[in-house]
Amino acid sequence: MADSGGSSGRMWCSIPERFQLHAAMLALQFGYAGFHVVSRAALNMGVSKLVFPVYRNIIAFLLLLPFAYFLEKKERPAITFNFLLQFFGLALVGITANQGFYLLGLDNTSPTFASAIQNSVPAITFVMAVILRIEKVRLNRKDGIGKVAGTLFCVAGASVITLYKGPTIYSPVPPLNSIIINGGSESISISSSSLGLGDAKGKNWTLGCLYLIGHCLSWSGWLVLQAPVLKKYPARLSVTSYTCFFGLIQFLIIALILERDAQAWIFQSGGEVFTILYAGVVASGIAFAVQIWCIDRGGPVFVAVYQPVQTLVVAIMASLALGEEFYLGGIIGAVLIIVGLYLVLWGKNEEKKFARELAAITSTPEHSNIIRSSSHHAKTSLSQPLLPSSTENV
Repeated sequence: MADSGGSSGRMWCSIPERFQLHAAMLALQFGYAGFHVVSRAALNMGVSKLVFPVYRNIIAFLLLLPFAYFLEKKERPAITFNFLLQFFGLALVGITANQGFYLLGLDNTSPTFASAIQNSVPAITFVMAVILRIEKVRLNRKDGIGKVAGTLFCVAGASVITLYKGPTIYSPVPPLNSIIINGGSESISISSSSLGLGDAKGKNWTLGCLYLIGHCLSWSGWLVLQAPVLKKYPARLSVTSYTCFFGLIQFLIIALILERDAQAWIFQSGGEVFTILYAGVVASGIAFAVQIWCIDRGGPVFVAVYQPVQTLVVAIMASLALGEEFYLGGIIGAVLIIVGLYLVLWGKNEEKKFARELAAITSTPEHSNIIRSSSHHAKTSLSQPLLPSSTENV
């Protein structure tokens, strides 16, 4: 067995790193896609929207704590009260508001649209960074025009998903979507929606989309606010662990106050246990580790490009597992958001190319006088590095 494990490790190491990155990112998108479907399944089972994130963050914190403690033992700065306040704020935005809005939105919409609207996070993050002057927009260059156009496409897509549901353009075949019970002279048809599966018919779709927009705003705000914190406290795993801890405390207080049913804290089935374990282990623990490796090796743009793959996988999974229907408004909105995402990423990539070309010119002595006269153009539009736009939903 040891030889088999060693040979497997050698085989993996022999695979070119670029292929390893693609394989890891595909696996990551399937993991996140499964989280959307599993979370909806948990809500269908009646799992409390307040208790679910408490258990999820307990598992995530216990997974992250040992890695943060041992791997960052030497580089972790001393903790201060100011740092604790910043971690508390990150938890309030990035965990409590982020996960809370997500579950409320998912309960009123569907996994596919929850995943689709998340594609707007890079554009929202970009807008927040511009407002806070962390990022600059240069409209006299094609990269600046691309980023602004991409942002507008994302806003348009999110607006379409929120304001226009449209007709059903695809519905799963009857064996998946309905169950017919014959009882004497009567037959009763029970659709997947009446069983609490798939699309959330009878619920407030617009309100659900607004919750999901709140989720995306919280997620983007969390990404932007982490940048100055990590600059002063450059220990990513430790920051995430502290954030997860305070998020757990916040959710626990909210749940103890608002969740009056004692039975909500007790697992009613193995399915509920599975959904909570999946959320904590796969969507928080494993996914975070894989994504950190991919960001380190491939860069944030490479990671963000894979985000729309998640939407496609979620759509397939939700249709097969939950009998989810597809609506015209959601598909139009998803296409607009994906186009906007790629325009933003294209703009960021062109910006980096421009910076590299300018750096190459500045390295030649004969251009030193030219560079001094146009030094104000040498700056990249990013004045403070942000975290990647496809960071995990801690």
